[in-house]
Amino acid sequence: MIKKILAVSWILFSTISFSQNVYEPIHSDVYVFLDLMAQKGIIQFHDEIRPVSRAYIAQKLLELKEAGNRKPASGSKLTGLEIEELEFYLKDFGMEITNLNKNSGDVVKVVSSFDILNKPVNKQPAGNSDIMRSFIPADTAFTTILSKDQFDRFRLFSYGDSLFQLNASPVLGYELGSKDGAKYSHRWDGLYMYGYLSDNIGFSFRFQDNSEDGTTIDPAKIFTPATGVVISKRDLNNIQYSEINANLAYNWSWGDLSIGKDFLNWGYGQSGLLVLSDKAPSFPFIRLDIHPVSWLRFNYIHAWLNSGVIDSSASYSTLVPGEDRIIFRSKYLASHTITLTPSYGLDISLGESIVYSDKLELCYLFPIMFFRSAEAFLTQGNDGAGGNSQFFLGVSSRDQIKNTHLYGTLFIDEITLEGLFNPLTQRNQIGFTLGGSVTDLPLDNSTFTLEYTKIYPYVYNNYIQTQVYQSSGYLLGDWIGDNADLIYASLNYRFIRGLQATVWGQYIRKGAEETVAQDGIQPQPPFLFGLRTHYAYLGAELKYEITHELFARFQYQTTKVSTQQPDLSFSSDRLNEFYVALYYGIQ
Repeated sequence: MIKKILAVSWILFSTISFSQNVYEPIHSDVYVFLDLMAQKGIIQFHDEIRPVSRAYIAQKLLELKEAGNRKPASGSKLTGLEIEELEFYLKDFGMEITNLNKNSGDVVKVVSSFDILNKPVNKQPAGNSDIMRSFIPADTAFTTILSKDQFDRFRLFSYGDSLFQLNASPVLGYELGSKDGAKYSHRWDGLYMYGYLSDNIGFSFRFQDNSEDGTTIDPAKIFTPATGVVISKRDLNNIQYSEINANLAYNWSWGDLSIGKDFLNWGYGQSGLLVLSDKAPSFPFIRLDIHPVSWLRFNYIHAWLNSGVIDSSASYSTLVPGEDRIIFRSKYLASHTITLTPSYGLDISLGESIVYSDKLELCYLFPIMFFRSAEAFLTQGNDGAGGNSQFFLGVSSRDQIKNTHLYGTLFIDEITLEGLFNPLTQRNQIGFTLGGSVTDLPLDNSTFTLEYTKIYPYVYNNYIQTQVYQSSGYLLGDWIGDNADLIYASLNYRFIRGLQATVWGQYIRKGAEETVAQDGIQPQPPFLFGLRTHYAYLGAELKYEITHELFARFQYQTTKVSTQQPDLSFSSDRLNEFYVALYYGIQ
């Protein structure tokens, strides 16, 4: 009987189609490209939670190619520049497209010339650099070292056969600049590699070592969108730190399961993200994504955070006097999200998360558990025994207004229904972002973005220090923190493939920092209570991806900081910065 059950299980299991899963780094420009294509209504792109897999991106690129090769009566929606960009990304994702074709049983040949503009496809010899070579058969092995691979994409090292595939590239960069009139430099080096094993396992690894030099370096990196760091070595005018991300993923036809240490983003926003951003250093997690039908997706994450709080009862002395063994309190994040797509281009996401500490709770390891109810069971009504829970809502509308992306996020840390109507009992600790962008209007290849974010007092905070919405001392959400608002605008223009310029500005109002003792006060202090600080930013960036992963970048930023004095007047300072960087590898 057992043998029969195993045989049936094997037959059912073997009918599931697989495609390996490697997550594309969240700062890859391919996200921007596909976002614009979805904004124009050419494809649907579900990236509410990032990173997404390279296989999914490859699928979207193929959809774009098919859409581009069609000749609608109104003409192609792809501009000439976007055709070139598509060709560029097809070369980068050739391995993933090969795997998709292998799993589907299709034989596809992708070329770098498209019959979009009523031009014939250029059929040149396969060795010519103007054409992408045919995808390799599944039983053919290849090795590429410091040369172009079979997809006409330069690689440091690439290997593939019917069982195992691997790409490896260096991470190198140097940035030189001036901050407040003082010299600043940043160099980094490391290694990035990813690959696939059999038909259902993907893996990636990225290591980067960093060194910053200058009298004006910012080791804390608190009030800035730059990712926080854990410093390994610090001198008077130098800090050193490293970053490491790794993922191991298992994929099947309607879902993905991964374990890794990486960044996670939730929702949309150019100036910051309310729910999950890359402000805090990356942290380890397990992740489950389920997509059983086209109109429903489910995501679950359980993460191990860094509390930074020493457990004095568990710490102990070592054999070396004065050198104690330090043990930190355990800290965790559980989060799940359900996303509905009621119509083409419209996504509605509803999520819940909880930050808890001290010990791993089985209730929060159930992906479909209602965390708030589980907390009531675990605490038996005692607030001091519970966690710090949140609810969030996201809406994204693409091309429902021509060439426009409208989006919004609501983050609820705490809310009282009676406080909505009675200001004396008000504890409405919420934040929201409203934004929109329009592309190709009035000028092709241009995008204008406008956003507003408002975060009320006490959002992200908690009177239990191990349950603040942070990891490694940095916020998991928006970098501006609570008791603040921000308005942001930018204009981006893409000149040629890989060359783009962005002009942007933002204005931030930041109120006083509250104390833990104020957390339980009712009514809560008004928005922007205390002495304020105003920040006015104006910046410009010119970036050129010379070839795959090789970038040159120029940045300029001027900041006016106005600090309110006890007499309510403001004193102002201005900071000017500019940087030039040349680097290889996605940042």
